[in-house]
Amino acid sequence: MLTPIQSMKTSIACLLLTTVFTQLIAAPAPDVAGLAKALTFHASFDQGLDADFSRGEKACYYRQGKSLVPAAPNEELKVVSGAGRFGGGLHFTKKGKTNPAFKSAGMLDYNAKDWSAAVSVWLRLDPDKDLEPGYCDPVQIVGDDTKKGFIFLEWSKDETPRHFRFAIRPLFPIWNPNNLDWAKMTAEQRPAVQLTRAPFSREAWTHAVFSFAHINDKTKKPIGRLHLNGVLKGTIENWDLTFGWDPAQVLLVLGASYVGHLDDLAVFNRPLTDAEVKQLFGLKTGARELH
Repeated sequence: MLTPIQSMKTSIACLLLTTVFTQLIAAPAPDVAGLAKALTFHASFDQGLDADFSRGEKACYYRQGKSLVPAAPNEELKVVSGAGRFGGGLHFTKKGKTNPAFKSAGMLDYNAKDWSAAVSVWLRLDPDKDLEPGYCDPVQIVGDDTKKGFIFLEWSKDETPRHFRFAIRPLFPIWNPNNLDWAKMTAEQRPAVQLTRAPFSREAWTHAVFSFAHINDKTKKPIGRLHLNGVLKGTIENWDLTFGWDPAQVLLVLGASYVGHLDDLAVFNRPLTDAEVKQLFGLKTGARELH
């Protein structure tokens, strides 16, 4: 039998536990209204290649020459149930020419006056063991000519460990007036964030978010930012980021020479703040919570 003092201590402990539990239950969910308002596109890859949500087209395409054809899984690219970061996901099984593409209109909305956006994606691979020789770009934003502009995530081709980069290359004469070899440039000569080591592995998913603001705006300072797993890793600043794309030709492209897993692709119509990137990283079921 408990003594009066023991009984009182037990009652106080139970009261404290009840209070904490009540507070946890009553705690408001994170406010993701800002993220939801900015979301323009989300592909969960749970059932296939087409997007779940888009302010433009949901359809996924492959490029055949100068044409776009409806995309479907094949031996180079598989949609694997239950193998994604959230539900199903993509598995690029080998280096090939299968590169899913989504049209910019309504989603990225490239324009020649003041272009800003953010792209979020989850990746799982060991770059030094899984990738084949040569450059690898898991995500690209391309137009009618890469000398008129080019945005991409990439792994370098020769270093061990491979360097990971986020690059915003404007008109060719701006970033490379002396026609230098990209691989031989110093980090300072490239309009890019370069990481000699980045947290990618076969065992865990890595969340990458790249943002950019005020491309083509001559009155504001353009900037690019790279976050990995909710943490800012670097910025692209003090560059003239003028592009010359035909807006009708702009595409978001996945898996260029990529071998590994990819999931939960999302696009936003503005750069994300550090706090918003952390919110996005912490979502329990991914960007589906935003639409």
